[in-house]
Amino acid sequence: PVDTAKKILAELKDKEKPDVKIALTHMGYYYDGKHGSNAPGDVSLVRNLDKGAFNMIIGGHTHDTVCVDEKGVFVQDYQPSQPCRPDFQNGSWIMQAGEWGKYVGRADFEFRNGELKLVHYELIPVNLKKKVKNAEGKSEYVLYTEEIPQDQQLQAVLKTYQDKGDQLLGVKVGQLKDKLEGDRNVIRFKQTNLGRLVAEAQRERAKADVGIMNSGGIRDSIAEGEVTYKDILKVQPFGNAVSHVDLSGAELIDYLNVVALKETDSGGYAQFVGINMVVDQNEKKVKDVKIKGQPIDLNKTYRISLPNYNAVGGDGYPNLKNNSTYVDTGFIDAEVLKEFFINNSPIDAAKFEPKGEIVYR
Repeated sequence: PVDTAKKILAELKDKEKPDVKIALTHMGYYYDGKHGSNAPGDVSLVRNLDKGAFNMIIGGHTHDTVCVDEKGVFVQDYQPSQPCRPDFQNGSWIMQAGEWGKYVGRADFEFRNGELKLVHYELIPVNLKKKVKNAEGKSEYVLYTEEIPQDQQLQAVLKTYQDKGDQLLGVKVGQLKDKLEGDRNVIRFKQTNLGRLVAEAQRERAKADVGIMNSGGIRDSIAEGEVTYKDILKVQPFGNAVSHVDLSGAELIDYLNVVALKETDSGGYAQFVGINMVVDQNEKKVKDVKIKGQPIDLNKTYRISLPNYNAVGGDGYPNLKNNSTYVDTGFIDAEVLKEFFINNSPIDAAKFEPKGEIVYR
């Protein structure tokens, strides 16, 4: 992105000569440029450009409420309506307004004599509520700020499509006991029951020995009770397909030495099923690998299932596309998960709880 940005900036300077330069990005915000195994984000970008190359960057991808305090330190536990300012790096303001329309970001600037000055910045909560105790000691939800009324005309137009969508998405596909955990603040840090269930659904469909699922491909949890097609699509909205490849035990070890060591807090952090192993983060390799309870045989052939997005190099996984045994099944992930619920309901979330199969050291 740095080379591309430099090229575009040069073209703008030559042809357009803009007074203000704004970059709309989807690379992510990583405070102080500490992006770990993720691709470098907005902070790294502006640090590798001339000072003030962009006046501001409006970003996405990491779903962050970008808010720093008076010392320029990122506010990790930002609360709605809390005063703050955007990050300022190498002459560029960096902004991001959370996720899913929970906030509207507003930044007011003054432009005089060729200089741009930030006057005001806020992340406006869109009817977000907090849990409080009322006078009777009972819990209730109240708005953080004054309610923003619905636009009645727009709401009437949207309701037509929402009603049609509800008819299609409200179809029951199964029943669930207890919660399946898919929250990004959990599933990108450890093995979870939903990660294992999704990997198992794909492993079963591909008739594979080992199932691998990137945590970034799981976007929501599933609550206890009736499960609808809408719940399934909220978990897997991207329309990726299930793929599989056959690897020797030795090849699988090499593959795991990359995939199993993906850092936490990244979409590449993998969920596993059908395999036991120790991931040695100091030596950067896997140990004590067992497939279906048996020590791995370096000469035996094993089939692994995984999303086609990762099979062709997504999230920095090794590219398997040129492997002669690689198959993109065309089975869409959400449909595979839907069928798994239909065929196995009622599902007990406890059955898929990790039990120490993957140990990180």
